[in-house]
Amino acid sequence: MHKVDLPPESKEAAAVEARREQEKQRQSRIFNARYRTMGVDVEALKSQVEERKLREEMEKQRDESYDAERVLCDRVAQMLEAEERERARRLHQAVQEFREQEQPPHTRREWDLYCPGRLRQDHPARVSDYDPRCGPASLQRFAGEDLALTTRRRLQQQQQRRSLEEQRAERQQALADSKYADTLEDKKRVELDLRAQQLALLEDECRRAKDLATADYNRAQAAEVAEQRQRACQREQDDNQAEIHNHLTGELLTEDPAVAQSLLGPHRILTDRWKGLSPEQVEAVWQAQEQQRQENQRAREAERQREAEWEVQHQLAARAAMALEVEERLCRQQLRKGLDAYNQQLAQEQRAQQQYLEREVYTNPPGAQYHLQFNTSSR
Repeated sequence: MHKVDLPPESKEAAAVEARREQEKQRQSRIFNARYRTMGVDVEALKSQVEERKLREEMEKQRDESYDAERVLCDRVAQMLEAEERERARRLHQAVQEFREQEQPPHTRREWDLYCPGRLRQDHPARVSDYDPRCGPASLQRFAGEDLALTTRRRLQQQQQRRSLEEQRAERQQALADSKYADTLEDKKRVELDLRAQQLALLEDECRRAKDLATADYNRAQAAEVAEQRQRACQREQDDNQAEIHNHLTGELLTEDPAVAQSLLGPHRILTDRWKGLSPEQVEAVWQAQEQQRQENQRAREAERQREAEWEVQHQLAARAAMALEVEERLCRQQLRKGLDAYNQQLAQEQRAQQQYLEREVYTNPPGAQYHLQFNTSSR
């Protein structure tokens, strides 16, 4: 591209226009609060967001194309598998048809060994004794062989008839024996039932006799136990009466204080034999109690005097505290008055200072035009 010589005015105008455009871009960046507070390139972030969306869209399209290609491959594989199965089926069918048409069983070499109708299709060794196939060397016809066929058949029929009659007779005899056995079984069952009833009756009689014997034995035992209990009660009553008589006649209830004295000293007593205090001991106890009462009275009187003194001290302390509170309240009132006077003086001075500023200093207040000249340039 060749350099074109432009007139000076056009160059200057283009430079001025370029500087204006740069100033506008700079002002848009500086006066944009979001860009200024974040401190990042918003356009770069937007371009990155667009690139990420474009990349995600391309990845999504690529995945969709891969999915479509995968589905197509699956379908092709299914078609190939179906064709393979169909080819194998046709091959097996062709093999089976070839075997049925070209290899039937009767054309095989071993057909005469396992032919199912071989015995029915085979000819008998001879038809009769005078079969022309049976020659002298066939060994199929011998002298005296099966010459009485009619008689033999008649005998066989008679023998078969007798066998059938014997079987019928045996069956009838078996039925009769079965009926007789059933009759004997029924009679035996009836006899067993009668014997069971007799045994049950005998068992009931034995049980009743056993119960009667047990009841007689229990009554005898109860009578013996009652007699033993009565004898034990009588014995216990006799023992109690003897014990009462012994206590009444013994030293325990004779009220003799000498029996309570111990052999270890006159100041010791036997607690199980002690009969109580003597009159002298009772008098000594009363005197000791009276002394304790007088001492307690003197102690209560001293406590009452101490409480009275403490009450007087509390009243004096309360009066002194009230006097201190009055004095403190008067001091606070005087202090509050002094503070109020000082605050009034400060307020008057502040009002005078404000009036001086408004009248002498702030004579030319700025207007709206003054504030509009700010933030008009990026420099």
